[in-house]
Amino acid sequence: MGYDLAGFEIVGVDNEPQPRYPFEFYLADALNFPLDGFDVIHASPPCQAYSHLTPKEFRGNHEKSINSVRQKLIRSMKHYIIENVAGAKKELNDPIMLCGSMFGLRCQRHRYFETSFPVEVAMQCNHAQVPLLVTTASQASRKLRKKLGILPKTIKNAPLAYGIDWMDFKGLKECIPPAYTEFIGKQFIRHITSRRLK
Repeated sequence: MGYDLAGFEIVGVDNEPQPRYPFEFYLADALNFPLDGFDVIHASPPCQAYSHLTPKEFRGNHEKSINSVRQKLIRSMKHYIIENVAGAKKELNDPIMLCGSMFGLRCQRHRYFETSFPVEVAMQCNHAQVPLLVTTASQASRKLRKKLGILPKTIKNAPLAYGIDWMDFKGLKECIPPAYTEFIGKQFIRHITSRRLK
């Protein structure tokens, strides 16, 4: 949605059905999907092997696919973005980090982005700046969340917390707030425009 807000025409690819996806969608393996005709590719490889929410003893059950995704994108000769969770930071090349607090969102959701083009991040992550609306169990105990007045992660709270009103709870668990991708999309457009003017 963020890329749409930035002015892109969106095509989504996933190997699982996404009935609430609001744009053109193909049920397919992204690693085998033809990339001809696209200007820029955004890839979000599965995060379970990197996520702190996956118990350590089960992380080995999940494939780490960032490198294979990167190799496909490099071979495609397309501009790209690879997104993942904080646990994947070491596998990403010179990533930038975006947080909900940078956009005035009422959530703390750190996501890392490797890009094939320059992205300048002037905003600072400041969790004290914006009051939290939602949090996860790993960020605060249920008792502490109640004491602080932090509401649980629910569909009802998602529009204010993430800027999302079209997903179910399953989608919200893995979503990226559209503000993140709108910011990156605008940076890509600026980069391409400046190159054409030179």
